[in-house]
Amino acid sequence: MSFKFSINGKDNEMPPGQDHIITALLPAGDTTLETPIIVFGEQYVDQHPVPASTFLALNMPLKIRLDLRPMLAAFQQQGFYTLYNGQKLYKDDLKHVLVVGNTAPLSWDFDNLLNEPQFELKDLDGNGIYETTVVLNAEVDVKTTAGPWKQTLDVSAFPQLTSDYPLLDALYNLALEEAKRAVEPDGTFRTGQEWAGVWTRDISYSIILSQALLQPEVAKTSLLRKVTPEGRIVQDTGTGGAYPCSTDRIVWAVAAWEIYKVTGDESWLRQVYPIIKNSIEDDEQVAYNVASGLVRGESSFLDWREQTYPEWMQPADIYQSESLGTNAMHFQGNVVLAAIAKKLGQPDVAHKATKRADRIKIGINTYLWLPDKGYYGQYRYGRVFQQLSPKAEALGEALAVLFDVADTERARTVVAHTPVMDYGVPCIYPQIPDIPPYHNNAVWPFVQSYWGLAAAKVGNETAFMESIAAVARPAAMFMTNKENFVASNGDFAGTQVNSSVMLWSLSGTLGLTYKGLFGMHLQVDGLTFRPFVPQALQGQRKLTGFRYRGAVLDVEMQGFGNIIRSITMDGQPLTDATVPTTLTGTHSIRIEITNQAPAATVQNKVAHHVAPATPAVTHTAGHLSWAAIDQAKAYQVLRNGQFAGQTTETSFVVSASTSYTEYQVIAIDAQGFESFASEPLPVGAQLHERLEVEGIAIEPEISNTDFAGKSYSGSGLLEISTTRNRLLTLRITVPATGTYALDFRYANGNGPINTSNKCAIRTLRKGQQYLGTVVMPQRGVNEWSNWGFTNPVIVHLERGTYPLTLSLEAANTNMNSEVNQAILDCLRLIKID
Repeated sequence: MSFKFSINGKDNEMPPGQDHIITALLPAGDTTLETPIIVFGEQYVDQHPVPASTFLALNMPLKIRLDLRPMLAAFQQQGFYTLYNGQKLYKDDLKHVLVVGNTAPLSWDFDNLLNEPQFELKDLDGNGIYETTVVLNAEVDVKTTAGPWKQTLDVSAFPQLTSDYPLLDALYNLALEEAKRAVEPDGTFRTGQEWAGVWTRDISYSIILSQALLQPEVAKTSLLRKVTPEGRIVQDTGTGGAYPCSTDRIVWAVAAWEIYKVTGDESWLRQVYPIIKNSIEDDEQVAYNVASGLVRGESSFLDWREQTYPEWMQPADIYQSESLGTNAMHFQGNVVLAAIAKKLGQPDVAHKATKRADRIKIGINTYLWLPDKGYYGQYRYGRVFQQLSPKAEALGEALAVLFDVADTERARTVVAHTPVMDYGVPCIYPQIPDIPPYHNNAVWPFVQSYWGLAAAKVGNETAFMESIAAVARPAAMFMTNKENFVASNGDFAGTQVNSSVMLWSLSGTLGLTYKGLFGMHLQVDGLTFRPFVPQALQGQRKLTGFRYRGAVLDVEMQGFGNIIRSITMDGQPLTDATVPTTLTGTHSIRIEITNQAPAATVQNKVAHHVAPATPAVTHTAGHLSWAAIDQAKAYQVLRNGQFAGQTTETSFVVSASTSYTEYQVIAIDAQGFESFASEPLPVGAQLHERLEVEGIAIEPEISNTDFAGKSYSGSGLLEISTTRNRLLTLRITVPATGTYALDFRYANGNGPINTSNKCAIRTLRKGQQYLGTVVMPQRGVNEWSNWGFTNPVIVHLERGTYPLTLSLEAANTNMNSEVNQAILDCLRLIKID
């Protein structure tokens, strides 16, 4: 087993990829395993070979022992201990000592360690040796599927499906029952059996897939539960305190529009219009990047930081990134706002929303398209300079097709070229090393369902049929709609977190039936049928009791393919294959498909592959250097985000530069797959930096005593909150006219790095001129000496001395109405051009 220790739930003992390794050998006569006493930060590698055909007994205790005496001595001598990454850990900040690892019950889930008391080591006798005991090979860790399923709830009020395929019919009925089971007594959706409460993105993606069609009133109630008192869409908790590191709340707007298309409820439209409009207008100020046309924030639903981002990226870096899925959804959110505004007689709002949508669409196709791969890149990332991650991101690829971000030809290319594995389309490809399955190395049925609908839209029969199979197989095997499963082996066991009765998974099964096989496309003026039945599923199928506005439809469909030979309603031809919104009563629709398969279609089927690890780069005397990366055959060097050279060595000569310069290194394996780019390394940065501390000093009555005595650059610290220093004036001296990156050194100890909702947000201005949004995400619970820099605001500044203002404006409201707080040390100016 491999493992490492963690202080306060962070990966801060040794560099990434460097772990302790032991072989769990049980000496004769012993009943308990023990590790040697391991010194924190000193790698221990057990030299015992792993014996063949030897297995641990069930429920085997393992005592893990850690020597923290060097750290405690450093506290005594100098007040702090320096971690491997250079960060200072103060005595008062040593709150939790924990263990992570690769063998159950251990996991590599750093962000949720504090919720697992069994992984915490304690020094009960005060000798500096911390210990805990975990149980290996425990019976409770053996994950099994559910028992046989038999329908127990009455779902007769829902549309009934019958076909020549009993398994698919049974899985449809399972999804109906779980959809009914997912409704709480208060009339809202429960996200999953293990996930209580209403989550913005979960319910919204589920509503779009099928719940608007199936349970529109529950969908309405659920969406309204996710609105702030100020009338804004709630951003789910997430990285660094949620909004605006996460900005995918806009999916709410698309779900609200889906409900309107189903119900035609004008009062609903008037109710949601100001919520959508105000949320987008706040997002435009806080998260829209005028330079690229793209929206900042992490990938939609991929909100577990290390599962999809390089380890060096802090929440402020994730805010600065521009991701495919989130941008596709913001494009559609603006399309929706334009449509609602036009319908409600607000042409100016409609025009502005359309312009925003156009800019986002152009930005996606300009900055995220990978012509050599035939699909869109995962996201743009970096600090001062951005580059594109070439990983495929399945949900974003599907949304780009479904929302017409991609034109017709590009959409076909995306479906044909995006990597797909044997068990389905993985959330990302290739995978990240040393990260267990959740988003990494995982297939999510709801994502697979969106992918299947995208495949149906472009007429790719292979991809559509395999999507149906990829959703049906796990539901049939596990007897429930699981949240996710391991991409490389198709099993739910081994995933970091999972749930049965998962709302968006079951909604995907229903969506593939309604919107895929039967091709039900909701329009403002009617319900249009565009069926697509793969040849492997040819035959007859019926959907009875389907409710659409004032009508009840019994639909019978025969044949295969995606071209309608004839469609009738009550024996008469149905014009444009569209049921009008004014239809009432019960009607019979009969569809005959031509039994003509689309032209040959393909998928990019690939084997499981793990990309190289991310290099860690240093600079000394004109040379970049880094440790060799396993499986890497070459290294690509970036200068300011652009190609600067390639080498097979682990060093690279760089020339002196008269301007600010950042370097990064990418490891490339024999198959051409790339690692993430290393953390940007400024070379000679001190020549181009200036720290401004005027106006930042300790106040007489600072509200939190944890602030006092922490390191600072000038004469002290300054607190900003909803009540203190809402408007802060800082005089800066700009030595020369040019382009500058401005950021603040700050601390925010109001919450953990992965949950809660207390990100601090401010607006930076020069007079009335808006310069940018400054984001100060959470860095740890009560960790007020955990310093970091905000996102850089890139601006053109004239030479001279003049004031800037940092203020709390209405658009800077986070998802917590009371806590919008940080402490500031200094403002940093970096001349980049």
